[in-house]
Amino acid sequence: MNIEIDGYNINYKITGQGDKYAVILQGWGTTMELYDSVAASINSAFKVVQLDLPGFGKSDEPKEAWNLDAFSDFFCKFLAALGIEETTLIGHSYGGRMIIKMAARDSLPFKIRNIVLIDSAGIIPIRTTKQKIKIRKYKIMKKILSNRVIYFLFPEVVDEWKSRQGSADYRNSSEIMKKCMVMAINEDLTDRLPLIKQDTLLIWGDKDTATPMRDAKIMEEKIPNSGLVVLEGAGHFSYLEQPAKFSGIMRSYFGIGAGNVNS
Repeated sequence: MNIEIDGYNINYKITGQGDKYAVILQGWGTTMELYDSVAASINSAFKVVQLDLPGFGKSDEPKEAWNLDAFSDFFCKFLAALGIEETTLIGHSYGGRMIIKMAARDSLPFKIRNIVLIDSAGIIPIRTTKQKIKIRKYKIMKKILSNRVIYFLFPEVVDEWKSRQGSADYRNSSEIMKKCMVMAINEDLTDRLPLIKQDTLLIWGDKDTATPMRDAKIMEEKIPNSGLVVLEGAGHFSYLEQPAKFSGIMRSYFGIGAGNVNS
């Protein structure tokens, strides 16, 4: 399905049944279909909403670079357009980052019932000395290769170097989305965590290198009403790597299977 909000065409779908909503917020650079298994784990008891955020999947890209607050504000408009006033929020990676930012706000136009964060982003990593040196070298090279004369003399060399910089998500993004991504990863939400009032379930892969277990433990410590479940042997997409265990955790948390939903 599609809906137009502020001139943007947004791709979304709703599955499941029940009188309660759950909305899944995606990780960076993914499509909503990647979270079908997450929706399937609970849609026997919830109406589950999946969407492609602006610039993701089949939804229109922002006309300018958006920071985390801009994406969050747009999401609030999306829920309002669907008439959703209360919902559970489930977020993976960047989606978790959005949820943390929204849950920590003084006020929202909708009510968050509870939260599930899956391998969530939001905490700036501690850089090793080796990483700091690498970043410094990158900045020096970027300054040199940004010189117009250098580019005129060696365009292929400069373009090849640029094509190898950054993560796969960064390299595969448009110029606008690259700027959005940079703004997101440079915003540390650690101080927002204690402001989250909702009951929060953290699900993490212990082999996650993108958002490591250190982040999970910080979130568990700082979010007042939170609990952490670790999927051993799983990485950043723990819900895909351990689907049966993930589904069992979700169904147990929401009390699905015994004819009731305790959430």
